[in-house]
Amino acid sequence: MHRTHTCGELRIEDKGKQIILSGWVQRIRDKGGLIWLDLRDRYGITQLLLEEGRSNASVIEAARDLGREFVVKIKGKVIERQSKNPNMPTGDIEIDLESIEVLNKSKTPPFTIEDNTDGGDELRMKYRYLDLRRQPLRRNLELRNRLSIETRKYLDSEKFFEIETPYLIKSTPEGARDFVVPSRMNQGQFYALPQSPQTFKQLLMVAGYDRYYQLVKCFRDEDLRADRQPEFTQIDCEMAFVEQEDILNTFEGLIRYLFKTIKNIDVPVLPRMEYADAMKLYGSDKPDIRFEMKFVELNDLAKNKGFKIFDEAGLVVGINAEGCANYSRKQLDKLTDFVRRPQIGAKGLVYVKYNEDGSFKSSADKFYSQEDLKSWAEKFGSKPGDLMLVLSGEADKVRKQLSELRLEMGNRLGLRNPDVFAPLWVVDFPLLEWDGETERYHAMHHPFTSPKPEDIAMLDSKPGEVRANAYDLVINGTEIGGGSIRIHDRGLQKLMFKHLGFSEEEAQEQFGFLLNAFEYGAPPHGGIALGFDRLVALFGGSDSIRDYIAFPKNNSGRDVMIDSPSTISNEQLDELMLMLK
Repeated sequence: MHRTHTCGELRIEDKGKQIILSGWVQRIRDKGGLIWLDLRDRYGITQLLLEEGRSNASVIEAARDLGREFVVKIKGKVIERQSKNPNMPTGDIEIDLESIEVLNKSKTPPFTIEDNTDGGDELRMKYRYLDLRRQPLRRNLELRNRLSIETRKYLDSEKFFEIETPYLIKSTPEGARDFVVPSRMNQGQFYALPQSPQTFKQLLMVAGYDRYYQLVKCFRDEDLRADRQPEFTQIDCEMAFVEQEDILNTFEGLIRYLFKTIKNIDVPVLPRMEYADAMKLYGSDKPDIRFEMKFVELNDLAKNKGFKIFDEAGLVVGINAEGCANYSRKQLDKLTDFVRRPQIGAKGLVYVKYNEDGSFKSSADKFYSQEDLKSWAEKFGSKPGDLMLVLSGEADKVRKQLSELRLEMGNRLGLRNPDVFAPLWVVDFPLLEWDGETERYHAMHHPFTSPKPEDIAMLDSKPGEVRANAYDLVINGTEIGGGSIRIHDRGLQKLMFKHLGFSEEEAQEQFGFLLNAFEYGAPPHGGIALGFDRLVALFGGSDSIRDYIAFPKNNSGRDVMIDSPSTISNEQLDELMLMLK
């Protein structure tokens, strides 16, 4: 027997028990007459004790020969700890050590395997199997496991059916770049790894499986960020005989269930916000509503006063930062530098201080009187002690720039508390968006999203104004997932392909299987896909998904542990009829 208990379960109630533990030596503290060892496994850490003159001399000698990360099996007796550690679940006890058996030795690890490690990101990624021994990562994966179990429990209670879909599929031109896989048996032809099981889940609705779900791996060959990986996991769902409200209610139920079950937080009914309002008030289709600072447009008050920067702008817009009128010139210069960064691209920043005595101080005082600035303050809803921050420029660009400034101010003022959660639905997205490079419209979500019935007539005359039956779930400024009511009519789907620039032949070649299926009784249907990695990271209070994935890729899309991607042999290339330039 290698163990009677784990290293995380013994408590003061177990005092006097003879036990066997197995695990990794995390730390050795040799004080001469006393030796303490910390033994770790997946479940926690238990302290072991040896005392010269009382403990067996051969066991003491064996303990002094141990090194960090040796795998050992120990026997001993549970005793009460004299100096208790309230920060450890096992902190009331220790083990009076009677024997040690080395099961495997270890080289000295390249970094300390403790909660606060001295290893850098790349080093820890290279030795990920060692990094995963640390308790913070174990807790992250434990959270991921719990969320997956509770997700399945909820969806099962709602009569969803888990069905697996293929990983080797057909490449399509829409969306992000595909990862492609050459076929040896069909030379010169390629599979693609799925960016989403989208068409398969729609076909399952045609097949009569009216509530499908899958915790599915998806793949996108795109630039990486903290919340992106080339392979990621989705909670992928589809429902038939539903309207948008049915889907929102079902998955709002899932989110509220997860918050209650995992974090014991009662989330109120999720607010709904139209896409147009999100862009106008927050400059983002994923607004962080944990704090206010809504946008205030100033064209009617700020233009035609001789200030060229505002007079020539398409939009003058700002936010009110409460209690920030005492910002120093240095602080304001830092904010100006922030918005001028190439990633944001603003040309400058105008500020107005609403002083405690009721007067105003502005970086544009030359052009605006005290009465002018008072009218600004009234529109902002400002009060003495507040700071108004104003940007100007082309409407869409300046909204995005001000959105970044709003989030930066939220961070500086401590308004983006990771322990506070503010989910909402963003609805009524545009169906299409214009791409200046290709000079044509693209689907904002995907080609299978249904337009609002009342907007279909505008597809020919005003395609950019057509709204989609689409919705995103946003939590704390992060898009957790999105979905839509799908097109289930062949004629409407063909019309959609036409407006996306597909010829009939191209549409038939790429999606003929789906168009054909629609001729055999396709029910009204819709669905949603939630980013599981992002959801876990959000519950864990982190912006990065990497530490919630067992074996992630780095920012270059590489697995530095197994050195992948890598070259393959010329024999393999010949067999696949591939040539490298």
